[in-house]
Amino acid sequence: MGLFNFLLRLAAALQNFGSAILLPSQHPWYKPPPDIKSHKPGTVISSREIDTNLQGILPRGPTPNVHTAWQYMYRSTDSLGNPVADVATLLVPKNADPKKLLVFQSIYDSANADCGANTTSIDDVLFIAAALNKGWYVLGADYECLEGHVTAGVQSGYATLDGVRAALNAAPTNGLSKHARYALWGYSGGAIATEFAVELQPKYAPELNFAGAAIGGLTPSIETVLDTISETKFAGLAIAGVKGMSRAYPNFTRWLDHSPVPSKKAQFESIAKGCLSGASKAATNMDVFTFVKNGRAAMKEAIPRSVFEKGGTMGVHGVPTMPLFLYQGVMDQTSPIGETDKLFDKLCKHDGVNIQYQKDVVADHVSEALLGSLDAFQWLTARLEGKAIKNKGCKMNRVFLTDLDPGSLDSMDAHFQAVFAAFLGHGLGRPWWIG
Repeated sequence: MGLFNFLLRLAAALQNFGSAILLPSQHPWYKPPPDIKSHKPGTVISSREIDTNLQGILPRGPTPNVHTAWQYMYRSTDSLGNPVADVATLLVPKNADPKKLLVFQSIYDSANADCGANTTSIDDVLFIAAALNKGWYVLGADYECLEGHVTAGVQSGYATLDGVRAALNAAPTNGLSKHARYALWGYSGGAIATEFAVELQPKYAPELNFAGAAIGGLTPSIETVLDTISETKFAGLAIAGVKGMSRAYPNFTRWLDHSPVPSKKAQFESIAKGCLSGASKAATNMDVFTFVKNGRAAMKEAIPRSVFEKGGTMGVHGVPTMPLFLYQGVMDQTSPIGETDKLFDKLCKHDGVNIQYQKDVVADHVSEALLGSLDAFQWLTARLEGKAIKNKGCKMNRVFLTDLDPGSLDSMDAHFQAVFAAFLGHGLGRPWWIG
């Protein structure tokens, strides 16, 4: 269920609660009501306040500044326009600023809705901790829904937007101001939900006035990603992605039921059920196209191609009205940098679009998650403080590691100092995606 359920489960364990924490598939609280159709998108169906104690969650740096957390089940919309329930968690810091909200889409790419605690990236925790220590509220939806629709961009975007609606609808009970500034942030899998939310917002949630969105490690074409990561350490993500997308589109479900090679179907399903790190390890360097009867050509067939065009392609669902900060490593191994270049060019053909696109000439998908976060966080800080965009329109710039001046690093939040320590190998260990 993503990062936020991980935080809540961890907090419960730290406090030695008397009863074990049930997985979402086993917990009655996660069961959608039968009258889901009667609710408008963003309506809070049920809520619960959960005390948190995150002492010791970070190997380096201070304890995250968390006072309490609210969890909301709310009405959202699936990829086909049907009403569904989703869940989001709002973390409330001590000495919170009720007018600042970071909407953070974590990386938990899994077709298994129970894969929260085993898939969480320590990097995500660092970024959230940095936001909390600035007094920002942090909201995160389990945007892959209650059934693990990983890579289904449309539903992920809807879930993200409706999560914001839910948090604002619950104000001021949660302490958040109804007039708060809010901005989006997501990397890699989290970038899918963030970018689709950006495109869908003008028509789906026009009343939401985002200060901006920082989006990194983009995957503009899921079809291209499948080609790119097969036979690499990321191959497990391809299997999870195909399985997750099939759950969002019934015609793709039927196609996938009949397409696997019979002798490999059980292995495919086993990998697809794994959490992110488990799926990655189980399928490392595998040719994922050997699992389907027609090999690589299978993904070019009418049904998968149409599904990937609808649910896995960025730049075709709307024109962003909020300012964007895009960041990508030129050496990205999951999606060629040229794909993000094309997305940038396509969006910038429209009048009124404001995009700052930063390309790190030495970073890959893993390192850019850390290095690009510094510039992204600074950009988000300016947006949440209400500062105007300096240069409107579209601008692309190439950087070496970071665009920040050395002096600004001295005042960097302690958690971002830990990010650099992690990147240099001092104390946080290897990121989950390296295996």
